[in-house]
Amino acid sequence: MTQSIPRQELSNAQIVRGVAEAARAAARMVAKASAAQRTAALVAIADAIDRNTPTILAANARDMAAAHGLATAMQDRLRLDKARVAALARAVREIAAAPELLGRIEKTEARPNGLEVQRVRIPLGVVAMIYEARPNVTTDAAALCLKSGNACILRGGSEAIESNRALAAAVREGLAAAKLPVDAVQLVPMTDRDAIAELVKLDDLIDLCIPRGGEGLIRYVAEHARVPVIKHYKGVCHVFVHAAADPLLALRIVDNAKTSRPGVCNALETLLVDRAIAPAFIPSLVAQLAGRVELRGDDTARSLGGPTVRAATEEDWYAEYLDLILAVRVVDGLDGAISHIERYGSNHTESIVTTDQAAAERFLREVDSSTVMVNASTRFADGGELGLGAEIGISTTRLHAYGPMGAEGLTTTKFVVRGTGQVRT
Repeated sequence: MTQSIPRQELSNAQIVRGVAEAARAAARMVAKASAAQRTAALVAIADAIDRNTPTILAANARDMAAAHGLATAMQDRLRLDKARVAALARAVREIAAAPELLGRIEKTEARPNGLEVQRVRIPLGVVAMIYEARPNVTTDAAALCLKSGNACILRGGSEAIESNRALAAAVREGLAAAKLPVDAVQLVPMTDRDAIAELVKLDDLIDLCIPRGGEGLIRYVAEHARVPVIKHYKGVCHVFVHAAADPLLALRIVDNAKTSRPGVCNALETLLVDRAIAPAFIPSLVAQLAGRVELRGDDTARSLGGPTVRAATEEDWYAEYLDLILAVRVVDGLDGAISHIERYGSNHTESIVTTDQAAAERFLREVDSSTVMVNASTRFADGGELGLGAEIGISTTRLHAYGPMGAEGLTTTKFVVRGTGQVRT
């Protein structure tokens, strides 16, 4: 009988491959499970999160105690409290209650030769999630992968390791209760970047990798990956206050988009103001955000806003601050706003504030970011807010998904062909 090698004697590459092999085997079982069984697992996971809230909060407190060197935005993403843990469980229940995806017939066509051709929705297989300081990703990703019939490999950052372990344990508790393989959701035990490099090489076992974190992490994953990667480098989100905007509505939207949670990717980073409304709007903006947000403006914005508006540099138009800093530029109408977004945007989220329906429709048509809005805060660019229950991430590349990704983004379709003996001549 061959003796198994103790884990401490295994290399990172061997440990990661073992995790991926177990995930591949579990993925086949999850894909074959009934919708009722997967739903039961999700409900059991939500119950386990609620039941283990004290353990989860204690684990998060240990992470927070070690997080003093992290940026404020990272600490905000890392922090859990009772309300946030309850929201995690609620998101899992919303995913469980969503309509079933697997087996859904997207299209049926009868060919001239009598063949019936269907497109039927199926899972991707094994999804690797690589993320930083976002313990919510642990449960969101697990739930979305299970809903879509996939297995999930989670590699969280060292700053959230205790929280991730506690949440992953709750997920596996729910899987066991529903008699689904617990290896359908696994947390990679190592947090060093060598483990990431090993994980994203496994194109024979992993079907998709989704990194969520800073630009440096995402570029590292993209540079080392042999598996397909959903990329989202930055969230340089814009609001354009059009000449026909309601000024009070615009101030409310800008305030919310910038200040409600500045450390997230759907927060406003650059405000564009139509030159026709700028003389009245920018002083009101300065008064609205005074003492709360640092403003960096172009020459016109500074002349209208006064000495509290600092000079913006070229780098400011590209910046994802993730902080209470806002770049402000005065532009020549809708053409100027669209031109600025085309040059400096990151294909994340853009919003126009206007009462002019024609201007709104042109903005929606010509701005090709993954989410475009009219008279709404950019903070709504979120899977939960847009009806997905939760999101696995936000894609700013067009293959194979664009914008917030829910369970459907973790599926694909196969051709199902039914014949009556046809042969090709």
